[in-house]
Parts: sequence; structure tokens; C-alpha cells
Amino acid sequence: MATLHAQIVAAFGRQYLAKLPDGEMLTCLTRGKRSDVVCGDHVEVQRTGDASSGLSLGALNIGQAVIDKVSPRTSLLFRSDAFKQKLIAANVTQIVIVVATEPSFSDELLARCLVAAYDQNLEVLIVLNKCDLGADAARAQLANYRAIGYRVLELSALEDVSALRALLDGHVSVLVGQSGMGKSTLINGLLPDAQAATREISTVLDSGKHTTTHAKLYRLNERSSVIDCPGVQAFGLHHLTFGAIEQGFTEFSPYLGKCRFRDCRHLKEPDCALRIAVSKGEITARRLELFLQIAANKA
Repeated sequence: MATLHAQIVAAFGRQYLAKLPDGEMLTCLTRGKRSDVVCGDHVEVQRTGDASSGLSLGALNIGQAVIDKVSPRTSLLFRSDAFKQKLIAANVTQIVIVVATEPSFSDELLARCLVAAYDQNLEVLIVLNKCDLGADAARAQLANYRAIGYRVLELSALEDVSALRALLDGHVSVLVGQSGMGKSTLINGLLPDAQAATREISTVLDSGKHTTTHAKLYRLNERSSVIDCPGVQAFGLHHLTFGAIEQGFTEFSPYLGKCRFRDCRHLKEPDCALRIAVSKGEITARRLELFLQIAANKA
């Protein structure tokens, strides 16, 4: 049986939807019980059934296949606690963290996403959605991030997403954010047919109840794709060391290694370079507080 190259465009439990270079779709399973395949992966598959024995996606009949191999990844975004890892997306170049004016967003979750993005060398875009509802409080909350150098795009997904579309061009982007931030509305603005595609994919995999719990990849054009992820309320970083979390707070960089003690934890040690920087207004007290919270509880 010939080996085929494909990309995973949707994942529902241990079932996957893979897209071949010619656009054909295949429903796939992995060999064995362990499944570490994720949306965005490039894989090698072998057919196990033709279209007539597969399932239907709209007017199309979809064949079946088994995943033999996952190709080396350029990036892997995931979260973890002490017991397990949750894979989010592979081979992405940019993370788009979606926050909103309403409901209020967690700046700790935002900070955790930024650390994870730094660890995987991803470009970062923060999108402040629902600006039609009044953005003063949320804009003030994000002022620190603008000052550090992060890009912040303000928009209302219900009105116009063209500014976001331009910043997605040439990237494989992954959308991450808490529930209620309007990610689905953003996707629908970028791709009006996305809802219908999601319903069809769910029907194919017989997993309608999972439509909001797994990532889905949508192609914007030949150069650009976007992966929509379910809303997250926590982003564990248990897999990262203390030093990796330090480095993920990018504004700390000029001060790392300059504390009196090499193993400084930036708590109450004398001559802590980070605390001195806070006292001088060079680092915000809130960002140091967030770092200490995350370092103490990486999950």
C-alpha cells in the first residue's frame, strides 16, 4: 500500500481528518492506543478503505486511513500539568491571543501564553476584541504589553476583521483565548463558511459533542492558515524550567544573571536585579507578581 503525505486539519479524540495535497480528505486513526497527533501535523498515512467504504462530508465521500508517522515538527504548542500534556497545535509560526473588553480577561493566562510562545519561538499578536463595547479598561490592562513591545490589535469581530486578515498573511497562526472572547466570531468573519465546515467535519467523525473541544485548521489562502482552538481557562507550564519561564518574560532579559545570588528566586533576596528594576519603574510590579505566581505554580 502506497504511503501518502497529508496534513491533519481536525482532531476529535483519537480520530483525525487529514487533507492530501490534492485536497482529498481522509479520516484517520493512529496505530495502537497512544495518540500524540495534533492539528497542523504533517503525517504519512496509508489507506485502509476507499471512498465507498468511508464517510460523507457534504457531497463528498471520504476514505479511511491509518497514520504511520508524524513528520518532524517546527513547533509544538502545548500545555501541561504534573500528570499530562494537552497538545494544541503543531508547525505554527504565530500565536494570536484573543482577549476582549467583555468579559474581563485573565492577565495571568495571557502571561502564560506568552511564555509558551517564547519557548516555541512563535511570533505573537494580541487581539483585543469587542472594542465596540468600550475598550478603556481593557486597553489600560494591555498598556504594559504594548510597552514591552508586543503587538496589540484592537477590533470588533462583528464589524470588520480585515486588519487581522492582513496580519495572518504568510503565517500558520493559532488562535488561543478564554471562552467568551469571540474567537469563533473572528473565524466566521475571516471565513464565512467556517461554521458549515465545522458541522460537516463533526458529522464525518461522529463527534458532534466534541466540536468545541478540539482544534481545527482552516486555510485562508495559499500562504496562510489559521488553527482555531477551544477556549482555555488554564494554561499549565509544568514542562518548563524556572529559567525558561524567566526568559519568557522578555523584559526581564537585561537583568537576568545580575542578581547577587546565582540561584536568586526574586522573592526577598538582597540585591535582586529584578526587584531593583521594579523599584526604578523599569519593570512593572504586576509583571513580576505574575512571574512569581507562575513560577510557584507552573500548572
